Amino acid sequence: MTTMNKVLVEIFLPAAGKSFDVYIPLESPLSEVLLLVSTCLSDLSDGRYKANGEAVLCDVATGIIYNINMAVCELGIKNGSKLMLI
Repeated sequence: MTTMNKVLVEIFLPAAGKSFDVYIPLESPLSEVLLLVSTCLSDLSDGRYKANGEAVLCDVATGIIYNINMAVCELGIKNGSKLMLI
């Protein structure tokens, strides 16, 4: 599996008090990525976070909530970006 069309980001999950390193696809709309990431982190957080379809991803530094209708590459998300799932 190649990672050329993916970026490695750090996603902080306040509900679990932990960060997770996750590869996300650059060309996918954030709405799809959000669904996959929230489901995955729900499993990884030992039940402290429950995926409910209402999650948002935001930039840790600025607090700006990302537009789920845009592709990851259009949002300026790159390797090493720090995101928060709330």
